[in-house]
Parts: sequence; structure tokens; C-alpha cells
Amino acid sequence: MALDLPLHRFFDYRWPNAETADVGLRVRVPFGRGERIGVIVAVAQNSDWPEDQLRPASEILRDLPPLSPHFLSLCEFAARYYQAPPGEALLQALPAGLKRLSPPVRRAGRRNRVPHPAAVPDLTADQRVAVSAIQSAAGFVPWLLHGITGSGKTEVYLRLIEATLAAGRQALVLVPEINLTPQLEFRVRARFPAAIVVALHSELAEAARERHWRAAQAGEAAIVLGTRLAVFTPMPDLGLIVVDEEHDPSFKQQDGMRYSARDVAIFRAQQAGIPVVLGSATPALESWANARAGRYRLLTLAQRAVPDAKLPTVTLVDSRRETLKEGIGAALEAALAERLERGEQSLVFLNRRGYAPVLACAACGWLSRCHRCAANLVLHQADRRLRCHHCGFEARVPRACPTCGNQDIQPFGRGTQRLEEWLGQRFSGARVLRVDRDAVKSRRQWEAVLESIHGGGADILVGTQMLAKGHDFPRLTLVGAVGADAALFAADWRAPERLFSQLMQVAGRAGRADLPGEVLIQTRYPDHPLYAALAAHDYPGFAAAQLEERRQAGFPPYAYQAILRAEAAGMAEAIAFLATARVHAENADCPGVTAYDPIPMRLARLAERERAQLLVESPSRRALQDFLPIWREKIETIRCPGMLRWHLEVDPLEC
Repeated sequence: MALDLPLHRFFDYRWPNAETADVGLRVRVPFGRGERIGVIVAVAQNSDWPEDQLRPASEILRDLPPLSPHFLSLCEFAARYYQAPPGEALLQALPAGLKRLSPPVRRAGRRNRVPHPAAVPDLTADQRVAVSAIQSAAGFVPWLLHGITGSGKTEVYLRLIEATLAAGRQALVLVPEINLTPQLEFRVRARFPAAIVVALHSELAEAARERHWRAAQAGEAAIVLGTRLAVFTPMPDLGLIVVDEEHDPSFKQQDGMRYSARDVAIFRAQQAGIPVVLGSATPALESWANARAGRYRLLTLAQRAVPDAKLPTVTLVDSRRETLKEGIGAALEAALAERLERGEQSLVFLNRRGYAPVLACAACGWLSRCHRCAANLVLHQADRRLRCHHCGFEARVPRACPTCGNQDIQPFGRGTQRLEEWLGQRFSGARVLRVDRDAVKSRRQWEAVLESIHGGGADILVGTQMLAKGHDFPRLTLVGAVGADAALFAADWRAPERLFSQLMQVAGRAGRADLPGEVLIQTRYPDHPLYAALAAHDYPGFAAAQLEERRQAGFPPYAYQAILRAEAAGMAEAIAFLATARVHAENADCPGVTAYDPIPMRLARLAERERAQLLVESPSRRALQDFLPIWREKIETIRCPGMLRWHLEVDPLEC
């Protein structure tokens, strides 16, 4: 009998009368001086170890049906592709309660309030074409549903789910962030009041998550809504996978096994022989390239779903010609005042939380730097704290400069808190509501914020990217974007794609009902091609230009990458480890794979650890995948300082 724990290999144990049918069951075994929970992945007659050295398993747990071969195969693929230990891939997909030796007492779940059945809207011509095309195709087909903001992609999902349930099968819907789940969950429950709908995300209590997972595995839950980890949920009758906002970086796991939930969803759909729908107003350039090459089938929703609703007009405001007051120019200030007079809502978008990015002393040049990271401490004025948004370190705001004693230390730059303060002073009668991760920390708070916005409890919203996608506010007619230019010249070659996506998504919040929408983008570079494409709502044109630049530079999707990252007490140790790994890469005799020099990461110091990285690249995915397991074996033989930690990331989003 084989057992897989979250390490690098399998472990063998004895169990009398073990059967092949036991594969997929959890098992309790002695491990070291204690016990662990593992999963049986194979039953064998013989072991590479002498029988007298094999320890007996303590108990095979039969409180759940065995994990299916499809589930085990999915985890095996993810471990192999993303170069992770098999046990890590397998066990991370299980709820925490199923991995405990003494699981918590399970209580009956509370019955969710069933919404009143929702009226089914008429489909637009584009929606009818999309639904018909997907339903008429048999077997595995990856669909890219490119719909402008407000075009009714969710309604397409609901019609496909309806057909899936009618066929007696289950549907899996993935969303990038938890705060998108309540709104979608409410719509799904209202449309399918008789179906069992469960949510799976990290905000759930441990017992609730386990209960929902069990319902999905048993086939009781007809619809599963979840964030990226839900892609591994066992569902015996899975008939449809939907990945909403498929471009979102949140679908990429950034610790443990660093997988892309979108890409795993595509493999899972292929494995099950079912359709997978990737939806977005601004698809990832990799997905767009796949659609243009015919690997995905492209469907387009070119009109807004609400009758007479049109895309907002986008105006580029040259901020060089305006005097800015806390980042707000005269044109945006006047537009905000006009909306207040008309009783409409506005959104000011600034993707920087806190009061100011840094506190500084003009006398000696002191900056509020984080002593644990290569980053500044951000001023949070409401509670008079300096916070690092990378490692979480906090400190009180000093009364005077710690270096020279100057009492006139000033905040430089602005965040959402500072903008909220100024707008509240400038428009004293307005109800200004800030929406960022400092103000909204839980699902309950998020639901209260949404209720306030929809109920007319806010006139001006100040928000980060939390408000940029997936939300429908009928009375919101103005969006003003502040401070977007910095991303135009970022070192990350993906920055233009992310900026365009953010601005296109946040612009789409305006004018989604019968009231016309307007978007004002303040910029010092109004002639930049990115802004020109944005003003024309021309995602295809922007994508074509970006893909051509990447083709010429040899960047993904025209190359395939993996990154070996190391962190240590000192940068020299991390670089030395990576330099040795590079020698092993060059000696691996794998044609078509290039290993570059090790370099410090952009955030070279994080939480008192120095960080460096080594990029390997190939024009062939197969060549890179053949190379990586050989290289990993060599890396594991490198003797390194005990405090050094390393990991390998495939298809990285940050290089």
C-alpha cells in the first residue's frame, strides 16, 4: 500500500487485506513520532523496502467515498506540470478538516435564504449565438467568451448551467476573488431555487467548507461557485466549467504549488470531455492568442445586454494642463459636482490604498522605509500607523523625523484614504464611501457595502481594483481614473496589459443601465497608444499591438518560462545557489532551453529575507517540460545553507 504525504515521494505501509478499491481513501498512519493523514494512491503486492521495515497503517478512514481516478489524475497532472510534490497537489485540494487527526465536530449547515425566483431576461442576438454554439458542440471545447462590459456574460453562463442541470450534471463556476462571489451566488440561487448551490473559498468557516466539499463530492451539490482552489473540487457528474474574468492574476496561486486555476480548469475539461467557457471583457493575451490561432473557439458579445445601454464615452484629460487638487483636476471635479446635482453616483478609481505611499522629511531626506523589506511603509492616517503592504510590519507614526528631529515630516503622494478625505471636504454634503481592503475585510462587510451602494447610500465611491470588475451599479454614471500613468513605464513587461485591463474594467462600471456613462482618465500622456485604444474601446487592436511586441521580443505566449527563486539571509547565498543551479541547467543537455543569469528580484528583500531568481525559457512547451524534472533532481542535490529556501514556478506571471 502506498501513501502520499506532502513531501517529495511516496511512503509504503502495511495493511492486511488491502484492496484496489481502497485507492483514494484517506488513511491514518504513524509518521516520525506522531501520526499523519494521507491518501492511498496505490495498493501493491510488493515494496522496494523489506517487509520487516514497513510500519502498519493505523486506520483506513471510510467516512467518505474514495477520491475518484479522475480527481487523482488531475492532481497528478498539476504536480507534474507545476513541478510540485505529488502529495502537496493532492492534499491541498482537501478541506482542512479532512486532514486533521481529530476533525472538528460537524454540525448541520444553516439553510440559506432562498431568493425569490428571478425573471429570465430575453437574450440579445449575440447571447443567443453564443449559447447555441456552446450547446451544440459535443465533448471538450475551450470557448473564449469575449464580451464588452455589461454585455451579459453572466446570463450566458446561467443559460449554459440551466442546460447542464437539465441533463442531470453538475456545473463548476470559478471567480477570481471572494468579493465577487456573493453577487454571483445570489443570482445563481435566484435562477435555480430548487438546486443545491455551494460556495468554496477561504472566507468560509472550516466546517462549512468541508460540508460544501462533501456535498460536491457526493454529487448532491448541482452548482459549485468558488475561487481558484475550487478547481480541484471532486464532482462525479461534472458537465460544465466556467472561468469568469479569466484574465485575472488572482487565478494564479502564489505559494505552495504555484498553479494557474484557469489552465488547470482547461485540462480538467479536456480530461472529462466537457466544455469550458473562459469569459472576460479583456482576455489574457495568452487566451486571445490561442483563440486567434484556433486552439480556442472565440465568441463575441459586442452589445450591452440592457436595451439602450451603451458603452461610456472615454475622455482623456491632459493633467499637464490642469492644476491638481489632491490628484483631482478641474474637469473631474466639475463632473463629480454635476453628478451630485443629478442624484447620480460616481466612482473615483485609484489603485493605491492607504493615505500616502510614504512619509518623508524634507530636511534630511529620511523616508519611512520598512526595515524588513525593500519597500516603503505606507501611511494610514485613520489610525496613525505606518504599514508595509508586503510583509505586514506596522509602526506608529513618529512625531518627528527619527534621523534629524525635524517635526515637519510630510506625506508624499496619495492613496484612497487621502482622496476620500479631500472629497469629503470638497463636497461636504456628499456621502463618500471608500472601498478597499482596509475598509472591507470580510464577506459580511462587503455585502453591507454592496447593499449601501445599491440602496443609494453613497454618492461618490473611492475605490481600488476591488470595484473594477463584475459589479453592476445602475445609478453609477461617472468613473474618474487617477494616477494610472505609473504603470506605463513599469519594469514588468506585463504592466501595460494589466493597466489596460484595469481601466477597461473600471470604465465598464459606468452607464450599465438606461443612464449614459462617462469616463475621465487623467494622464500626462494622452497620446499614448494604450489610452487611444482604451478611448476607442478597442481591445482587439490593443491585443494585436501587444502580441506583436511580445513576438518580436520572444516573450510569452511565444515562449514558455519557468523561474527558480531562492531566498536566504544574504543575497550572496541566494545568488550562489542559483549560479550552481544554472550550471546544472547548462549541463542537462536539453536543446532549446536557455538559462539566464541569476539576478535579485524586483522586491529584493521581503520579511528580512534576500531574494533572487533565475529564469529558464524555451520556444517549446514540451522541451521545457522535459527539461524541468531533470533539472529539479539536480537542484535537490545542491548543498545549501540551512536557512535557504527555494521554489520553482512554471508559467510565472511576474518575471
